[in-house]
Amino acid sequence: MSIMTAAPLSYESLLAGLVPLIHEAGALVMRVYASDFQVEIKDDESPVTLADRCAEAVIVDGLRRLAPDIPVVGEEAASEGDIPDVSNRFWLVDPVDGTKEFISRNGEFTVNIALVDHGVPVLGLVLAPALGSLYAGAVGLGAWVEVGGLRRDMAVRCAPADGLTVVGSRHHGNGAAVDAFLAGRRVAANRMVGSSLKLCILAEGLADVYPRFGRTMEWDIAAGDAILRAAGGEVQTLDGAPLRYGKPGFENPDFIAWANPAR
Repeated sequence: MSIMTAAPLSYESLLAGLVPLIHEAGALVMRVYASDFQVEIKDDESPVTLADRCAEAVIVDGLRRLAPDIPVVGEEAASEGDIPDVSNRFWLVDPVDGTKEFISRNGEFTVNIALVDHGVPVLGLVLAPALGSLYAGAVGLGAWVEVGGLRRDMAVRCAPADGLTVVGSRHHGNGAAVDAFLAGRRVAANRMVGSSLKLCILAEGLADVYPRFGRTMEWDIAAGDAILRAAGGEVQTLDGAPLRYGKPGFENPDFIAWANPAR
């Protein structure tokens, strides 16, 4: 009897299938965004809307058709205790990152899909449907952004001589800890941005560092982390190690996202 072995994953083929899937989820999110939607509060006191639940269902169904052997961790399912084996490869899905941005209707919310391989985010897509921007990247393929149907490659920049552009959250974080981290560093500008767009701005070469002191979950940042890594940056723990995924409880420690991780 012959033994069948699984074909190696093609990140290029996966991205080709994931782009229409994330746009489908984004269109659903925008239909809810345009409606008089209701907001619920989950047990962890975070907000959730119909957009989160419906978009996750669409994405999970699509991922199971695209790669049936890879388990999926979705934010909403995980909050209800539905957690598969994540010791090898798995998908991480945040159907609406920046729900507070969604509720306030400022457009800075995203749909996120990431592939994690043995703790490392190797492929990611971040769609900002209200802004019309899609970011993507994968190991060995680099990173790109698509706006208005036009796609261009992205790469991180070296920090300008006049100082760092620092990105931060509109609604979360520890200002005192960020100030302590930045003490002694030349800072040229601060930019407040919602959701995983902060990591995409680093990948796009528009900022230099995102220090995060405060609670985040893996699905919040995995896709943006994959894109940033593909563009030449890295998300590091405070001891300088690359952030890992598949941790018990999926909660992240404090971290620093660098456009130039050698700093």
